[in-house]
Amino acid sequence: METQKTAIRNAKQLGIPKMLLLGLQHMFAMFGATILVPILVNGYFEGEGLSIQVTLFCAGVGTLFFHVCSKLKVPAFLGSSFAFLGGFASVAALDTGKYADMTMGEKLPYACGGIVVAGLLYVVLALIIKAVGIKRVMRFLPPVVTGPIIICIGLSLAPSAISNASTNWILALIALVVVVVFNIWGKGMLRILPILLGVVISYIVAIIFQAVGMTNPDGSAILNFSGVANASIIGLPPFQLCKFDLTAILVMAPIAIATMMEHIGDISAISATVGENFIEDPGLHRTLIGDGIATAFAGIIGGPANTTYGENTGVLELSHVYDPSVVRLAAVYAIVLSAFPKVAEIIGSLPASIIGGISFILYGMISAIGVRNVVENHVDFKKSRNLIIAAVIMVCGLGFTNGITFMIGSTSVTLTSLAIAAIAGIILNAILPGKDYEFETSDK
Repeated sequence: METQKTAIRNAKQLGIPKMLLLGLQHMFAMFGATILVPILVNGYFEGEGLSIQVTLFCAGVGTLFFHVCSKLKVPAFLGSSFAFLGGFASVAALDTGKYADMTMGEKLPYACGGIVVAGLLYVVLALIIKAVGIKRVMRFLPPVVTGPIIICIGLSLAPSAISNASTNWILALIALVVVVVFNIWGKGMLRILPILLGVVISYIVAIIFQAVGMTNPDGSAILNFSGVANASIIGLPPFQLCKFDLTAILVMAPIAIATMMEHIGDISAISATVGENFIEDPGLHRTLIGDGIATAFAGIIGGPANTTYGENTGVLELSHVYDPSVVRLAAVYAIVLSAFPKVAEIIGSLPASIIGGISFILYGMISAIGVRNVVENHVDFKKSRNLIIAAVIMVCGLGFTNGITFMIGSTSVTLTSLAIAAIAGIILNAILPGKDYEFETSDK
C-alpha cells in the first residue's frame, strides 16, 4: 500500500475552494486551545477577564503580523499562550496598594500591560540575535537540544488529549478513526483534510447521539448550546486599552523567558516538518519579532499573549500542505469569527472528547517530528554527552509538570517545564565537551 505523500508548497494549484477548506482545517485545529485561555482567565477574574471575541481577533491579526515579519515564509499560526495563565492569576490575586480597591475588571488592563512589555522583550532578544549572528546563537541550540525539546512539546500535551478524550471515549475514538482512515486511505483532497473531516463527521455523530437521548458517561449532555442561544449574531469585539504598573509588569514580563525558549522549539519543529531552515531564513530574529509584536499588540487591546501553535504544526505534518498562505486564511477566519459571536459559540460547542480524539494525532505528530529531527541530523547517542543532554531535557520537560516557582523581590515567577528543559539543555550543551554539530548557513 502506497502512503507516501508529495509535499504541496503552493496550495493555489489545488484551486481556491480547496484552499479555503485547508484554511478551515487549520482554524479548527487552533480553536479549542485558543478560546480555552480566556475561559480560564475569566475564572481568575470572576467573569471580568478576557473576551473570546478579542482573543480570536488577536490570534488572527497576530498571525498576520508574524507572517509579514517572517517574509511570508513560515507556515505558523499564533494562538493564545497558556504560559501566562499563572501571571493572570497572580494579578487577579493582588489586593494591596493601588490594587486594594480595584474590581477584577479594573485589574485586567494592568495584566495586559505586562503582556505588552513581555512582547517587547522578544524584540530585544531578536535584536541581540541579529547583532551577534545566528551561527553563534545556534551553537547553543544543536539538534541534540532542539530535538528532545520538540519531543517534550508533544508529550507534555498528551495528558490534555487523554483528559479531553476521557469525557466520552466513543466520540474520541470515532474522531481518531476518521482522521486515520482518511489520512491513510483517502483519495485526493480527502487525504489532506483528515482533521476537518474528523471534526465534522464526529460532530454529526455527536448530534445524532444527543438526538437519541445519549449522554456522556458522567451524565452531562454531549452538546451544550446554551452559549449559542445567548450570543448575538453580530457584535464587535469588546476591546479595552492596557494600563501599565510596575507590579503587574514584574508579574507578567519575566514569563517571556519561558515562552521565548518554547518559540525556538516550535520554529525548530516547523522547520523539521517543512524541510526548510526557518531559523536561518527568514531568521530566528524575524520570527521572534513577529511573535513579540503579535503579543504586544494583543496586550494593548486587551487580549492574551500569543504563541506559535503546535496543533497547527501537527496539521502541516498530517496534510503535507506547507503553503503559508493556507495558515493566513485560518487567521482571516479567526478575525471574521470575532465579529460573529453566535458562530464562534457554535464552533465552541464542539465536545471536548472530539478535541481529545483529534489531539491524539496532532500531539503525537509533534513528538514524532522531534524524533525525526534527531535522526535526520545524525545525533550520535553513542556519545555520553549527547545521552546526558537528551536525558536531562526529557526528564525536565516531562517531570516538572507544575514548573518551578521562585520569587523576584515580592513577585512570584514560574518557569514552565519546557522552559526548564530548554535552559538545562542549553547549559549542558555549552559546558560538556565533545560537540559534534556545526550549524550550516547558505552564505558559508
